[in-house]
Amino acid sequence: MGALAELALFASAAFIAAMFAGATGFAFAPIAASVWLHILSPLEVATLTITYNFLIQGYGTWKLRHSFNWGRLWPFVIGGVPGVVTGISVLRWSNPASMRLVVAVFLVLYSLYGLVRPAFKPLRVGAATDALAGFLGSVLGSMVGFPGILVVIWCGLRGWSKDEQRAVFQPMAVVLLLIAGITLAASGSITRPIAELLMIGLPGLLLGTWAGFELYGRLNDEAFRKAVLALLLASGLFLLATFR
Repeated sequence: MGALAELALFASAAFIAAMFAGATGFAFAPIAASVWLHILSPLEVATLTITYNFLIQGYGTWKLRHSFNWGRLWPFVIGGVPGVVTGISVLRWSNPASMRLVVAVFLVLYSLYGLVRPAFKPLRVGAATDALAGFLGSVLGSMVGFPGILVVIWCGLRGWSKDEQRAVFQPMAVVLLLIAGITLAASGSITRPIAELLMIGLPGLLLGTWAGFELYGRLNDEAFRKAVLALLLASGLFLLATFR
C-alpha cells in the first residue's frame, strides 16, 4: 500500500470512528485502532487515539453541559483517578493480554445479554458504589486501553437517560484521557511525525464528530441503549480478534 493510500485510510478511519463516538459518546479507540494498527505502530496508535478521543470527549462534555450534574459525577471521578494510577501500576507486573481477554469475554457476553433481555429495574445505589464502579472501570480501562468502558455499562444499569449517561461517562473520560495524555507527553511519545498525522486526520475527525452528534439527536433512549450495546459488543470482539 502506497503512502497516499495509507494516509487516506488513516483519515477515513478517523472520520468513521469520530462519527460513532459522537453518536454514542465512546468507542473511538477500538474502531480507529482496528484500522490504524495495520499501518501504524502501537505507540503511534495509542498517542493518536488518546489525543483525538480527548478532543471528542471534551466537545461532547461541552455539548451536554445542560445535563451536567456534579452531584452525580463526583463519585466516579474520585474513584476513577486512583483507578487509572492503579491500573498503570498493575501493568508492571500483570499480564495485560490475559486481562484484555477477560474484559473481552465479559463485554461480549454482557452485550449479547443486554440486546436480547427484557426491560429491567434500574439499580438504586449510593455514591460509594458509584465510586467503586469508577475505580474498577478505570483500573480495567487503563489496562486494556479503553478508559471508562465499564462505567458506560454501569451508567446503563443505573437506568439514566441518554443525556444523563453521557453527562457522567464523557466528563470522566476527559479526566482519564488528560492523565494518560500528560503521561505520554512526559515520556516524549508525541513526536513530529505523530503531530503531522494529528493535523492530517483533524478535518475528518471534526466532520465525523459533527455528523455523530447530528445522529445522536435523532436517537431516543432505547435506540441509544441498543447502539451502546452494539458498540460494546464490537469492542469486545475487537479485543478478542487482537488477542495474542
